[in-house]
Amino acid sequence: MTAGIVAVAASILSPGFQLSVEALRLGLQLSMAVVGASLFLFALFVGRIADDHRQIAESEQRFRRAMEDSAIGVAIVGLDGRILQTNPAFAAMLGYSRAEIEALTFFQITHPDDLQIGRETMIALKEGKIDSFHFEKRYLRKDGTPVWAQLAGSVIREEETRRPLYLVSQIEDIDARKQAEARVAEAETRWNFALTSAGQGVWSLDMRKGGTTYSETWVRMLGYDDGELDGDPDLWLTMIHPDDRGRVAEADRVHLADETPFFEAEFRMRHKDGHWVWILDRGKAIERDGEGRLIRAIGSLTDITERKEAEERLKVSAAMLADEKERLRVTLQSIGDAVICTDAANRITFMNPVAEKLTGVAAGEALGKGLGHVYWAVDEETGQRIGLTQPSAGDRHHCDQNARAVLVRRDDTRCSIRQMVSPIINDRNEFCGLVIVFQDFTDARALQRQLAYAAAHDALTGLANRSSFIRTMEELVDQCRPDGGEHQFMFVDLDHFKAVNDTGGHAAGDALLKRVADAIRNVLGPEDIVARLGGDEFAVILKSGASARAEIAARSIIDAIRNLNFSWDGRSHSIGASIGLAPIRAGCGEVDEIIARADAACYAAKAAGRGCVSAAPDDVAKDEAAPLALAAAS
Repeated sequence: MTAGIVAVAASILSPGFQLSVEALRLGLQLSMAVVGASLFLFALFVGRIADDHRQIAESEQRFRRAMEDSAIGVAIVGLDGRILQTNPAFAAMLGYSRAEIEALTFFQITHPDDLQIGRETMIALKEGKIDSFHFEKRYLRKDGTPVWAQLAGSVIREEETRRPLYLVSQIEDIDARKQAEARVAEAETRWNFALTSAGQGVWSLDMRKGGTTYSETWVRMLGYDDGELDGDPDLWLTMIHPDDRGRVAEADRVHLADETPFFEAEFRMRHKDGHWVWILDRGKAIERDGEGRLIRAIGSLTDITERKEAEERLKVSAAMLADEKERLRVTLQSIGDAVICTDAANRITFMNPVAEKLTGVAAGEALGKGLGHVYWAVDEETGQRIGLTQPSAGDRHHCDQNARAVLVRRDDTRCSIRQMVSPIINDRNEFCGLVIVFQDFTDARALQRQLAYAAAHDALTGLANRSSFIRTMEELVDQCRPDGGEHQFMFVDLDHFKAVNDTGGHAAGDALLKRVADAIRNVLGPEDIVARLGGDEFAVILKSGASARAEIAARSIIDAIRNLNFSWDGRSHSIGASIGLAPIRAGCGEVDEIIARADAACYAAKAAGRGCVSAAPDDVAKDEAAPLALAAAS
């Protein structure tokens, strides 16, 4: 275009310069062709540049989006450690904003103990020895807490000089994994410590590695050094006690043949010094080949020597206990006492034959039933049930005895028993039940009653004897002192009784004394007390304290005795009675003083002519008083 314009201008401005029309046309056509081609090439060049810019923009956008949207941290770092650019994930991982973290260096956010990590890697990157890196280290969050991270990245270099420009790093938060690994390591440490403390060892069989390995605990259990027994997978069988080897080998064989889910056996193994150690071996195959052959197995071994020794002692103790139990059973079955045992809930656990006989219930029917179903005891005097309760806490030697119990059977028949109830207390001071031992006491108690009656009553007349009467009178005297009550005492002495003895003999006298006792008893009230003091002397206590009633009662006694009309061997005998009265009240003195005063009054009645009543003076302080003689009505 420029050449054509120059030629035209020259032809116009320079008359000497002439161009033909054809030359001019040709020049213009060439110019237009060149211009067109140039414009076409320029357009292509501009388009290519636009495409390159678009691709670069798209690449930058993809990198930016990948960096911005990545779930793990991404950072562009200068060779001096400055953080040139980072993504939100890395900033969030350390608790910073992007602006805050991009103002820092990697040295400022690295844990002080991990600053040396990666230093050699950076040197190798700068020297061109490596183009990528991978390691783990701890960073510091904004709040100062550490966080474990895994770094993976590469160096960006100049294309021509290979000079390093900056680093592109991916930082992944592995703090949770590191904590899990720490927990696993801690658990493994505890496991190993527990195995050591419990005397347990671990063995591992791996046919690929050529045999069995044993833990340090296991080999020390048998007195060997670590690794001394590793290798031969069949060595352990040769160390087993001959008596146990066949059984253990069979258990091992069936598990190797996959016939049992696991291997377990107890056996003795020889210690390095020659003694035997009891072992509990548990194991399981964990890998087999396609044909079912064992590839890998793992198991544990426990030293159970102490347990086995304890079991042996328990066997001996159990045998001795069984012998003792049998002796006790035979003893309880053969003794003459009835025995019933209960548990803590008062259910019957044992009955011997004597208990079956006394209760009328068979042991087979009673076992497991409540105690009240078989054994019901009441108090002989009150008729109330005798409760059997467990002792108070800490009372191991509590024992209830009752000698006046009555066993009431289910058919309402009764028998007197003497029972003893003892608690069963275990070694933890817990109540476990009762042992009830009882005897048929019916005959013995009847004899006791007879003896007690004989001890308190006159054998001839059946009245209270002198000793029991004195005890009763002492009780009345003691009662009168605080409450001011009053009773009347009579001293009765028969008149002309000696003549009956002399003529009819002692048999006649005894018969007459019985008649006299009945006569006295019949004229008195049921609450009044009558006793024979000895010979022909009787005593009466009138419970109602009026002196007038005493005089009337005394005259009634005299009349009843005089009117007896006693005959012996066809001969009639007539006797009488003289009575001395004395009050029983506060201030009257002791029993022997009261009796003495009544005795004195009785002598006064005899002196007054017999057959009459004489009362001791009311004023007991007087030395002597004239008796009051009352003639008996004729």
